[in-house]
Amino acid sequence: MGGKSYYVYILTSEVHGTLYIGMTSNLVQRIYDHRIGKYEGFTKKYHVNRLVYYEILEDASSAVSRERQMKEWQRQWKINLTNKFNPEWKDLYSDVIRLCS
Repeated sequence: MGGKSYYVYILTSEVHGTLYIGMTSNLVQRIYDHRIGKYEGFTKKYHVNRLVYYEILEDASSAVSRERQMKEWQRQWKINLTNKFNPEWKDLYSDVIRLCS
């Protein structure tokens, strides 16, 4: 993954559990921060820290737009997107660490 990339991601508490959509330029660090409970609020309160979906975008404005779009979606659309990308709802964090190393 050369150059500056931006990521839109979906975290969950468990398979088909509570969902959270976020955006970052450093996916590995951001997911780690969610896992250790760095951010007060929704993800910490509901233990939403399993990475089940991500997209790579080339610029920040595209990533922000995509994040906003996905946040407006119905829950089922988010589930369908995740099912298509990651049918087993496997935690992808270790895969992302390998990709970004």
